[in-house]
Amino acid sequence: MDKKLLVLDIDGTLVNNKKEITPKTKEALLKAQDAGHIVMLGSGRPTPGLMKNAELLELEKRGGYLLSFNGGKVSKAGSDEIIYQSTLPNEYIKIVYDFACEKDLGLVTYRDNDVICARRPDEYLEFEARLNGMNLVCVDNFVDYVNFPVNKCLISADPEKSFDLMNELQERCGDKLNIGRSEAFFIEVTSPGVDKADTIEKILPILGISRENTICCGDGFNDKTMIEFAGLGVAMANAKEEVKAAADYITSSNEEDGIAEVVYKFVL
Repeated sequence: MDKKLLVLDIDGTLVNNKKEITPKTKEALLKAQDAGHIVMLGSGRPTPGLMKNAELLELEKRGGYLLSFNGGKVSKAGSDEIIYQSTLPNEYIKIVYDFACEKDLGLVTYRDNDVICARRPDEYLEFEARLNGMNLVCVDNFVDYVNFPVNKCLISADPEKSFDLMNELQERCGDKLNIGRSEAFFIEVTSPGVDKADTIEKILPILGISRENTICCGDGFNDKTMIEFAGLGVAMANAKEEVKAAADYITSSNEEDGIAEVVYKFVL
């Protein structure tokens, strides 16, 4: 059997609605790794937000990887070794900040174990910090403070307005930034060309795995491109309809061990 790369979104995919990996799913993924296959967590979350699940799945011991920031960074699990990363052009930090101020939106970026808040915390940004087990730190002068490499900025917005705001920011920035949504209330800002599919394509030669042996599983807007790219693109039963339309296979929901189903059907 050819070695496969199994790329798993986390929220709504790997974990159930309680944000837990069930015993059945964990057992399936450990068996897959024991059989020589590679597991990669692929999420819009910052890298620290992947650690808990990486530890549960023993990715460090079994040679797994972490794809964070929607593909802005890939690292070896349990290591500081960065396989690939892409950072925002510094001059666009101010443009994103000015847009957030103009539209009265929340804005954060990330450094180490901190979520750096540009203006004021809101329920969505507090959720982001809590979900990832990170500290929410508010700073007075965001543009001056952010003098370090940034993989992603995150804007929080009213879910009913976020789609139009996303398009407006994309028009303002042109092809200098990549603007998308991971949730209806989150607008994600990364460097040009960054998405999960683009990054997976770049690292496949490093891992020595073909596109045909790549299985990508997800449920959200930011999973669509990797599902389209994969040799086998899998949407969860709970996925957005446009994500399901892009998939080769629709598995059970994240509440019904849909990832375990994929492992036993297509990997083992």
